[in-house]
Amino acid sequence: MSRDCSLEDRIIFILKSIYDPEISVDIYELGLIYDIQISSKKEVKIVMTLTTPNCPVAESLPMEVRKKVKSIKEINKVDVILTFDPPWGKELMSEEARLELGLL
Repeated sequence: MSRDCSLEDRIIFILKSIYDPEISVDIYELGLIYDIQISSKKEVKIVMTLTTPNCPVAESLPMEVRKKVKSIKEINKVDVILTFDPPWGKELMSEEARLELGLL
Protein backbone atom coordinates (compact mmCIF):
# COMPACT_ATOMS: atom_id res chain seq x y z
CA MET A 1 0.00 0.00 0.00
CA SER A 2 1.33 3.42 -0.99
CA ARG A 3 2.46 5.96 1.61
CA ASP A 4 0.38 8.54 -0.31
CA CYS A 5 -2.82 6.96 0.98
CA SER A 6 -4.47 8.70 3.89
CA LEU A 7 -4.11 7.22 7.35
CA GLU A 8 -7.82 6.33 7.27
CA ASP A 9 -7.34 4.48 3.96
CA ARG A 10 -4.47 2.50 5.48
CA ILE A 11 -6.59 1.65 8.54
CA ILE A 12 -9.40 0.44 6.27
CA PHE A 13 -6.88 -1.62 4.27
CA ILE A 14 -5.81 -3.33 7.52
CA LEU A 15 -9.43 -3.86 8.62
CA LYS A 16 -10.16 -5.53 5.27
CA SER A 17 -7.48 -8.11 6.12
CA ILE A 18 -9.37 -9.27 9.23
CA TYR A 19 -12.07 -11.86 8.60
CA ASP A 20 -15.03 -12.96 10.66
CA PRO A 21 -14.13 -16.59 11.44
CA GLU A 22 -17.65 -17.86 10.78
CA ILE A 23 -18.30 -15.89 7.58
CA SER A 24 -15.78 -15.67 4.73
CA VAL A 25 -16.02 -11.87 4.53
CA ASP A 26 -13.78 -9.23 6.08
CA ILE A 27 -15.09 -7.25 9.05
CA TYR A 28 -15.13 -3.95 7.15
CA GLU A 29 -17.30 -5.20 4.26
CA LEU A 30 -19.41 -7.13 6.75
CA GLY A 31 -20.39 -3.81 8.34
CA LEU A 32 -18.89 -4.53 11.76
CA ILE A 33 -16.95 -1.24 11.78
CA TYR A 34 -19.28 1.59 12.75
CA ASP A 35 -16.79 4.45 13.06
CA ILE A 36 -13.11 5.31 12.71
CA GLN A 37 -11.89 8.50 14.40
CA ILE A 38 -8.34 9.80 14.10
CA SER A 39 -7.18 12.60 16.39
CA SER A 40 -4.51 15.17 15.55
CA LYS A 41 -2.23 13.24 17.93
CA LYS A 42 -2.62 10.15 15.68
CA GLU A 43 -4.75 8.39 18.27
CA VAL A 44 -7.37 6.14 16.70
CA LYS A 45 -10.76 5.19 18.07
CA ILE A 46 -12.64 2.41 16.30
CA VAL A 47 -16.25 1.68 17.19
CA MET A 48 -17.24 -1.81 16.12
CA THR A 49 -19.77 -4.52 16.74
CA LEU A 50 -20.05 -8.27 16.29
CA THR A 51 -22.64 -10.28 14.38
CA THR A 52 -24.10 -11.42 17.72
CA PRO A 53 -23.37 -10.61 21.37
CA ASN A 54 -22.46 -14.31 21.96
CA CYS A 55 -19.98 -14.32 19.07
CA PRO A 56 -17.18 -16.82 19.85
CA VAL A 57 -14.55 -14.16 19.03
CA ALA A 58 -16.07 -11.45 21.25
CA GLU A 59 -12.81 -11.09 23.16
CA SER A 60 -10.21 -11.91 20.51
CA LEU A 61 -11.56 -9.96 17.51
CA PRO A 62 -11.38 -6.47 19.09
CA MET A 63 -7.86 -7.32 20.33
CA GLU A 64 -6.86 -8.39 16.80
CA VAL A 65 -8.27 -5.13 15.40
CA ARG A 66 -6.33 -3.09 17.98
CA LYS A 67 -3.06 -4.96 17.37
CA LYS A 68 -3.20 -4.81 13.56
CA VAL A 69 -4.21 -1.14 13.40
CA LYS A 70 -1.50 -0.28 15.95
CA SER A 71 1.03 -1.84 13.56
CA ILE A 72 0.76 1.29 11.37
CA LYS A 73 3.88 3.22 12.41
CA GLU A 74 2.39 6.72 12.77
CA ILE A 75 -0.39 5.61 15.08
CA ASN A 76 0.31 6.31 18.75
CA LYS A 77 -2.73 4.72 20.37
CA VAL A 78 -5.70 2.56 19.35
CA ASP A 79 -8.91 2.22 21.31
CA VAL A 80 -11.46 -0.31 20.13
CA ILE A 81 -14.94 0.24 21.49
CA LEU A 82 -17.33 -2.70 21.22
CA THR A 83 -21.01 -1.81 20.98
CA PHE A 84 -24.26 -3.58 20.20
CA ASP A 85 -26.24 -0.38 19.66
CA PRO A 86 -27.42 -0.47 16.98
CA PRO A 87 -27.39 -4.25 16.68
CA TRP A 88 -25.66 -5.60 13.59
CA GLY A 89 -27.91 -6.64 10.71
CA LYS A 90 -27.41 -7.84 7.15
CA GLU A 91 -28.38 -4.39 5.88
CA LEU A 92 -25.04 -3.09 7.22
CA MET A 93 -23.09 -5.33 4.84
CA SER A 94 -21.59 -3.85 1.69
CA GLU A 95 -22.93 -4.91 -1.68
CA GLU A 96 -19.63 -6.78 -2.19
CA ALA A 97 -20.21 -8.79 1.03
CA ARG A 98 -23.82 -9.58 0.11
CA LEU A 99 -22.70 -10.77 -3.31
CA GLU A 100 -19.97 -12.94 -1.72
CA LEU A 101 -22.54 -14.57 0.57
CA GLY A 102 -25.14 -15.01 -2.17
CA LEU A 103 -27.58 -12.54 -0.65
CA LEU A 104 -28.02 -10.48 -3.84
